[in-house]
Amino acid sequence: MQIGIRLHDTKKGTLEERVAIAEEQGFSCAHLALKKVISEYSVADSALTPGFSCYLKNLFAAHHLDIAVLGCYLNLATPDQAVLEKNVHRYMAHIRMASLLGAGVVGTETGAVNESYSFEERNHSEEAFDIFIKNGRPVVQYAEKMGVILAIEPVYKHIVCNPKRARKVLDEIGSPNLQIIFDPVNLLDISNYKERESIIAEAIEVLGEDIAVIHIKDFIVKDGALVSVAAGTGEMDYTQIIRFIKEKKPYIHTTLENTTPENAVQAKAYIQKLYDTCKINACRLIEEKSGKVRFNYVESNF
Repeated sequence: MQIGIRLHDTKKGTLEERVAIAEEQGFSCAHLALKKVISEYSVADSALTPGFSCYLKNLFAAHHLDIAVLGCYLNLATPDQAVLEKNVHRYMAHIRMASLLGAGVVGTETGAVNESYSFEERNHSEEAFDIFIKNGRPVVQYAEKMGVILAIEPVYKHIVCNPKRARKVLDEIGSPNLQIIFDPVNLLDISNYKERESIIAEAIEVLGEDIAVIHIKDFIVKDGALVSVAAGTGEMDYTQIIRFIKEKKPYIHTTLENTTPENAVQAKAYIQKLYDTCKINACRLIEEKSGKVRFNYVESNF
């Protein structure tokens, strides 16, 4: 597991200062959302040149950080066709940049069927699903051409709202360049959070082989809604997630979310300790007297 941070959750400063802070705090990777961390110069599509890409690649490498996620969280289901065209163009610009950066994935959520990118019941309809498939397919095809992974992040309030729906997207588009960012808290809502253990288990079972990045945060219940907070400061039990990482996803980029400059190091230490003390089912080969080999699964520290 490689623990990272969203750069826009670090102390305010220039991109260069934020990258240095992430290294100083002991992170090994970062989530980079250009518009959220760069204000001193343009990050318009036309500014995402090979030169800019190489500068960023060298900057992060100098600070021993992977770019786990190049964020491009735009609505691919907006009914405004002009905005949709701009969004698709933006995705393609990010995909080109990611191919030069060596970024792990270009990350995105899955939108809403309105211009405000907000929840409405129609987001969970088959109509919304079909819109996302139609608009998302050419973006994935472009990612294939550029040798980049596009990773979608299922979110309860968005079109891809649960593990089975995410599995259906992967199967319908059918591309190895389309994978998953798994954020367990984003699958929860005030209506289902008490069933979080079964929801997380289903996500691991249904999506596990295609999970490319994991987001880690926590939540509290406040005023009848879930509020996202830093890992270790809310109600989450990470046992299933950490065991999944340790058993199935060595060195996966695991980025913290909703931290503050004051609690980021504490959140990282909390998750790292869980990982270090996690016991998993290790496979032991046992040769029987008959010459046959069987597998015996025993709990052990990995």
